[in-house]
Amino acid sequence: MGNTLESRNLTMLMDFYELSMANGYFCENMKDKIAWFDMFFRRVPDEGGFAIMAGIRQLVDYLENLKFSDEDIEMLRKRNFDEGFLDYLKNFEFVCDVWAIPEGTPIFPGEPIVTVRGPIIQAQLIETMVLLTVNHQSLIATKANRIKRAADGRTVMEFGSRRAQGYDGAVYGARAAYIGGCDATACAISERDYYVPAVGTMAHSWIQLFEDELEAFCAYAKRYPDNCTLLIDTYNVLKSGIPNAIEAFRREVLPRGFRPKGVRIDSGDITYLSKKARKMLDEAGFPDCQIVASNSLDEYLIRDMLIQGAKIDSFGVGERLITAASNPVFGGVYKIVAVEEEDGTLSPRIKLSENVAKITTPCAKKVWRLFDNETGKALGDVITLFDEEIDWSKPYELFDPIYTWKRKLVSDYTAKPLLEKMYENGKRVYQCREISEIREYCMKQVDETLWEELKRFENPHKYYVDLSENLWKEKQRLLNLHGSGKN
Repeated sequence: MGNTLESRNLTMLMDFYELSMANGYFCENMKDKIAWFDMFFRRVPDEGGFAIMAGIRQLVDYLENLKFSDEDIEMLRKRNFDEGFLDYLKNFEFVCDVWAIPEGTPIFPGEPIVTVRGPIIQAQLIETMVLLTVNHQSLIATKANRIKRAADGRTVMEFGSRRAQGYDGAVYGARAAYIGGCDATACAISERDYYVPAVGTMAHSWIQLFEDELEAFCAYAKRYPDNCTLLIDTYNVLKSGIPNAIEAFRREVLPRGFRPKGVRIDSGDITYLSKKARKMLDEAGFPDCQIVASNSLDEYLIRDMLIQGAKIDSFGVGERLITAASNPVFGGVYKIVAVEEEDGTLSPRIKLSENVAKITTPCAKKVWRLFDNETGKALGDVITLFDEEIDWSKPYELFDPIYTWKRKLVSDYTAKPLLEKMYENGKRVYQCREISEIREYCMKQVDETLWEELKRFENPHKYYVDLSENLWKEKQRLLNLHGSGKN
């Protein structure tokens, strides 16, 4: 597999304040202080019911290639960083432990999706790339999953390369879109590097280059008779596009022993045009010829088109997918939650705020998902202290961490820990899965473990992420301690 990250040293892709703090930690003799950080997010994009985890492969690639170059060191020397710190960076060796929820897993606000434990300098320095990789790809994977669900079993192709936010946005966006459910991409390099199937036929320029539309169609059909999809909206879909496509199929595809693959409509009232085109193709003896729709689509337009009876077999979705145009920020954050004292005990850390949503949950933690044994559906997630276990042979009481009187006793369930260890003392212990396996896993998790009410685009059912009683008590203790001004 090719790897875009391997060809570039991205170690310095970080906010400058990471370096300023790391230099300060070094000078304060805190470089070996062990800290715990969590990445989590506060809300699902588009007010959806859940998000999709993605970006772990690129995070692994980044952590595998952490190395400060001589050029990096010289740049920092000009900024008057401590020479001892610069020597530390020159001989940098990653030694952190890292856990993450696997790619393709449905995730929810408030729960740790990446946890880092290690020397404070190192855990601090990787913050930006942890957020950058997971935020971006989780955003696109989440949008893709919404679009795929709106298509109701029809093929969805990611067509957004030319509208992406830069070339990395195109490449990694195509990867994330495939994880989220898209069936293919228009981005050729994503097939080379990440095995995302690449597809594509023609643009309007192919047709405009020829003297007339029929000649253009015949030339293309002669060249690709086994995979012939024609773009029919260059001039007029119903008056020339469909009639000329039908004629080209008869002249160049059928005589070579093939059937036409499809026609694509990229403008106009696609719902209306698809109905008329379907009728014309059927009457011409091509009921198996598919109709592809593109042109600034998203989940809402696709849903409405199908409700209105559009005769569309597959969708090409571009700018509104690759940029997640309706809500283009995932919003994950990375916060310190505990430090280890010299005797090995954990000292929790909390951030308070007048904005209640920004109050963090302290302590080293685990995340558990509880599944109903009868239906296989997820009942909710529970965040526990790191050394806590959930004995799912016994009933377990869930309670809302805000409205604590809301309680539910669950039984006949299975509890599964979600965070998987990726790195131990800086050495990778996690085997990254093939992208086709990740995509299949994602589809299965969404289809089989999430309730239909959670999948609504508007006003989805709230999925509960609760705290264990022990974690809740520790959070309340710190809230009371710091909230009262006592230290």
